[in-house]
Amino acid sequence: MKSLIVLVLCFGMLSSNAGAQTARPKVLILYSLNVETDHVLFALDGLRFFAELAQKDNFALEATTNWEDLNDANLKPYQLVVWLNEFPHNNSEREAFERYMTGGGAWLGFHVSAYNDKDTKWPWFMTFIGGGVFDANSWPPLPAKLIVDDKTSPVTRDLPETFVSPTNEWYRWKPSPRADSHIHVLLTLDPANYPLGIKGLLTYGDIPVVWTNTQYKMLYMNMGHGDKIFTSPVQNTLIENATDWLLGKGLPRKFE
Repeated sequence: MKSLIVLVLCFGMLSSNAGAQTARPKVLILYSLNVETDHVLFALDGLRFFAELAQKDNFALEATTNWEDLNDANLKPYQLVVWLNEFPHNNSEREAFERYMTGGGAWLGFHVSAYNDKDTKWPWFMTFIGGGVFDANSWPPLPAKLIVDDKTSPVTRDLPETFVSPTNEWYRWKPSPRADSHIHVLLTLDPANYPLGIKGLLTYGDIPVVWTNTQYKMLYMNMGHGDKIFTSPVQNTLIENATDWLLGKGLPRKFE
């Protein structure tokens, strides 16, 4: 596999016992370095976060900047694929990802990984993320109060009813993913935030920020812009819960 990095807590070391770890769930992270600076900063923080989480929660983690690794043969060993700050652009990668997901694979996507517009031309993916097209965003990046819609989910269990999410650029989708009967919204941007932004304003609308399509093992999070995303213990717990849930590891730990 080209450009493959085996992630451990200390990035300068490679795992010396990878052969003995094959029984652990395997997670593949895909990211890009030739994208918007704030998305790169998020990805670098994300690599560190997931490297620590892999050690803590006992799963094997690999990462690559080579999106050609989205192919049938390479995806087969992985129980979870994570897109930190990009998405596939050609039909070969897209079709391999579709087969992976329809075959029972799991996906965790952040922020721009779900971006689509009139030029995307990937109808399956639009249905996959709930049918919404990117409509507007807040600017500059700001913290925002979020509402936990479903506190019974393993992803949100033991989280507070509301919390302030760190500085981020927030997306609005049209129509709202909530309109799709297969979408289960877990967290929503609190309307009390409106108007959110200075140059780019969000002033109205139902804006889900974390949701799952119940037809697949998937979860999308709007968080993912800049280097503040992993500064909230509450939000970090949410991300850990989501990862464990997608890996089928059972109920999450309580937030402390």
